[in-house]
Amino acid sequence: MRLRALRDRYADLIRQRYPKIPRRVSGYSLDELLPENGFHVARSLVGCEGTCVIILGAKLRLVDWPKQRSTLVLGYKDIYAAADHVPEVCLAQPIGLEGMDDVLIDNMKKKNLHRKSIDLLPEGRGWLLCEFGGETKEEATAKARALMERLKGNPDAPNMRLFEDEQETQMVWKARESGLGATSRVPGEAEAWEGWEDAAVPPEKLGEYLRGLHRLLAQHGYRCALYGHFGQACVHMRINFDLLTEAGIKNFRAFVEEGADMVVRLGGSLSGEHGDGQARGELLVKMFGPELMEAFREFKRIWDPEWKMNPGKKIDANPLDANLRLGTTYHPPKLKTHFAFPEENGHFSETTTLCVGVSKCRKDEGGTMCPSYMATREEMHSTRGRSRLLFEMLQGDPMKGGWKNETVKEALDLCLACKACKTECPMNVDMATYKAEFLSHYYEGRMRPRAAYAMGWIYRWARMARFAPGLVNFFVRAPGISNAVKFFGGISQRRSIPAFAPETFTTWFRSRGVHQQGCPQVMLWPDTLSNHFHPDIARAAVEVLEHAGYQVIIPEASLCCGRPLYDFGMLDRAKRYLRKVMQVLGKQIDSGIPIVVLEPSCASVFRDELRNLFPADPRATRLRAQTFLLSEFLENHAPGFRPPQLSKKVLLHGHCHHKALMKMNDEESVLRKVGVDLQLLDSGCCGMAGSFGFEKDNYNVSLAVGERILLPAVRQAAPETLIVSDGFSCREQILQITGRKAVHLAEVLQLALGKGNRTGSEQSSRQSASVP
Repeated sequence: MRLRALRDRYADLIRQRYPKIPRRVSGYSLDELLPENGFHVARSLVGCEGTCVIILGAKLRLVDWPKQRSTLVLGYKDIYAAADHVPEVCLAQPIGLEGMDDVLIDNMKKKNLHRKSIDLLPEGRGWLLCEFGGETKEEATAKARALMERLKGNPDAPNMRLFEDEQETQMVWKARESGLGATSRVPGEAEAWEGWEDAAVPPEKLGEYLRGLHRLLAQHGYRCALYGHFGQACVHMRINFDLLTEAGIKNFRAFVEEGADMVVRLGGSLSGEHGDGQARGELLVKMFGPELMEAFREFKRIWDPEWKMNPGKKIDANPLDANLRLGTTYHPPKLKTHFAFPEENGHFSETTTLCVGVSKCRKDEGGTMCPSYMATREEMHSTRGRSRLLFEMLQGDPMKGGWKNETVKEALDLCLACKACKTECPMNVDMATYKAEFLSHYYEGRMRPRAAYAMGWIYRWARMARFAPGLVNFFVRAPGISNAVKFFGGISQRRSIPAFAPETFTTWFRSRGVHQQGCPQVMLWPDTLSNHFHPDIARAAVEVLEHAGYQVIIPEASLCCGRPLYDFGMLDRAKRYLRKVMQVLGKQIDSGIPIVVLEPSCASVFRDELRNLFPADPRATRLRAQTFLLSEFLENHAPGFRPPQLSKKVLLHGHCHHKALMKMNDEESVLRKVGVDLQLLDSGCCGMAGSFGFEKDNYNVSLAVGERILLPAVRQAAPETLIVSDGFSCREQILQITGRKAVHLAEVLQLALGKGNRTGSEQSSRQSASVP
């Protein structure tokens, strides 16, 4: 009754003041209580932002999902011309119509994001991405072609490109989807922030809005990239506001107030997607007037009479420039760190402000980020939760302890250092690096856990074990003795310790003499795992590279990239290892000899950590550029490679670092050229993640992560299917939990060459007695 009375009292004003546009999130949805809208109470609560009710469950009406889609990209002279033509394009009834400007594309180039996607765009400085749907591909494409024919007749016709290839279509959409990441931490640009990022106007006034916005930005000394849902005239942006000084904050407020006036004048909404909250709650009176603000206040009081639900937001909101995350009092400490953090201007504190709470890390399907959250569903074990804790750690209140903070340590303990957040997070939060940095300081003056010395020092133990591998295997794998070894090493009793090979790869390689002298040289990196545990993989790689026409060489001295050290924060030792690598390989690095690395986690050290630890070292820069995975080298740098053919089914699982930093494109391409029937799993993290899954306290989480997709898929694969994964830890997880033996790409290619000594069924089996 109170809702009906409220509706009746304000009905005429609601009809008068509410904008009739595709996107309106601002205010309360009192228009849903109007008789013509069916007095829909549930819809009136949509967008109340927790100020009225907490929604525990909802019944939804699903909309039809087109079975097939085609994408048409239109290139205009600028973003304003693109906006002017939105109403015309909308007449073709696309199911999606997105826009982006040349500043966004320039930012992507500066950040080296999706260069291949950018190359696919038609000529222009403002683009509309039009998606059409249908029951068949032909139906979707016909709609796109009809629009192309109509636009061709215009005197100012755009440049057009129709995408029918699925892979190219996905690539071009990546350019638009990277909008948030491409507008943050752009090299040479001041940091950009949200604050005026999702206003919406009538589509027919979109061009006018963007031109007015351009003038307003210039008046206040701001610049930004523009992108968003142009079909509904909702535009996103991050603006280089100064939110640290009093003058900067005053300018920010003036801009937002003037922007609000402009949007209201055009009949738009202050928010078209993200909501009002505190950022726009203070401005709602401009859009709805004082009388409707009283209606909003009464609506909230009906649901929340004690005014306890999310106070200070939307209604009687705190000032938009109060409670800023940074503000004039933000003075984080300047910390001495091992990593240089060059993209954060050398300051660890800037890494803690990267996260903007988009929460792509809080998902349970697709991609890899964030495996610990997928397993636990707890905020503190998400990338966002950890970022927030690190931010609060630097503020000193309410958290205490700084680098010794136990709460931060607890949150980071379950980080698998998979690096997925470095690329899947729109803001490129790099939690694996932050964890290594934090642990390096946390353990200063302290003993590390037993696992740190057992597995972090695996290079040292492997070097010692090579003198008597059989004896070492007896002690680490014999019943009874093995249990004691695992206890003292902090290893789960449910894990098996991998056996050392009877002969290392480097011993074998040096005993065989020089092969293919006079051919171009390539260095094969003998990582600790391939050298001491699986030399058969490195031998296979030698055969493949020689088949491609190269003389394979290896380092003259024993080296290690130090990958296991990062998981335990042993950064001083890791830096010593890398200095030795650059010293011993100096001649090869300086002469440009490519280095092929078989283990993705080792390749990621040279491609990622090396630059962060030695940003000013030219030799580190060259080593980074000369490091390739086997698939990358064969696909892009070995013109003489002729892929042998193999008629097999292959189930491919990508190592986390492989997917995050090097991508799987080259791996897929090589395997497809070999002729296998390939299935690439969207399996996320395997759960082993280096030493993580071996550690006693992590076993259950490790298993939960692996059981999401990977392990069930392996069990369901036919015995003759080759399970392929380049990561040692991935192969161990598969082997120890399912009993299936996974193989490296090098072994697949060796098998195709006819030199492999195992059949597919032999490669996928092991004695069940070895399974824990």
